[in-house]
Amino acid sequence: MALKRTTRSKLYRGTMYVLFLAIVVWVILSTNWPRLAQQFFNLEVAAGLFPQIITIALVNTILFTLIAFAGGALLGVLFAIMKLSSIGPYRWFATAWIELFRGLPALLTIFAVAFMLPIALNVRVPGGPVGAGLLGLILVASAYMAEVIRAGIQAVPKGQSEASRSLGMSPMKTMFWIILPQGFRIIIPPLTNEFVLLLKDTSLLFIVGMTVFQKELTSFARDASTTSANATPLVMAAMLYLLVTIPLTRVVAWMERKLERQR
Repeated sequence: MALKRTTRSKLYRGTMYVLFLAIVVWVILSTNWPRLAQQFFNLEVAAGLFPQIITIALVNTILFTLIAFAGGALLGVLFAIMKLSSIGPYRWFATAWIELFRGLPALLTIFAVAFMLPIALNVRVPGGPVGAGLLGLILVASAYMAEVIRAGIQAVPKGQSEASRSLGMSPMKTMFWIILPQGFRIIIPPLTNEFVLLLKDTSLLFIVGMTVFQKELTSFARDASTTSANATPLVMAAMLYLLVTIPLTRVVAWMERKLERQR
């Protein structure tokens, strides 16, 4: 006799639970816990990382992220407005810029700015290798933020610009005092996501070379792991990344829910 649909569904769920539990038990019994603790959670190695992993690596990571985010946002506004311009060359240049830096891997962009630019144009970026690496991150961030900001501008009802123009405001004043503030309110969640992505992309700055006091989390942890012949520093760096990114992603989720309720 054929089983009812609800019965089949309950059997399927029960089987999945049993299978999941069996996998968990197998992992627990198969794992070499003492070796895992020695290689990845060595308290002696972890203690040796402090306070530099906080005062140097984490601080540099956040500082580099803030610089790249601010620079990317400023350029992003510029290129978003240019892409929406009725002047063809402005629109074409902005489109080319956005497609170029969204299409290239961030690592290649950082490499090009840090090593190819000085050779090709004999240009030295202020701040040395780290400044060049940050400029590469800014260029990449500007391309992504430009598209986000453009979407925010276009999401503002056209009646807003028409009302401001009827009050005698110039197109420039209308954009910067009426449209952009409302657009940024709409795009706060995706911009926060971009901040999280930039926070992780600071790990790519290792390619430019850094002094001890310029290292961000990944470079600091990688060098400490090599010195100690232990992977604990990498685990510590991962935990610090999560300590910053998880609250940010929760904030993004909260803001998205709040915006949904207000619509």
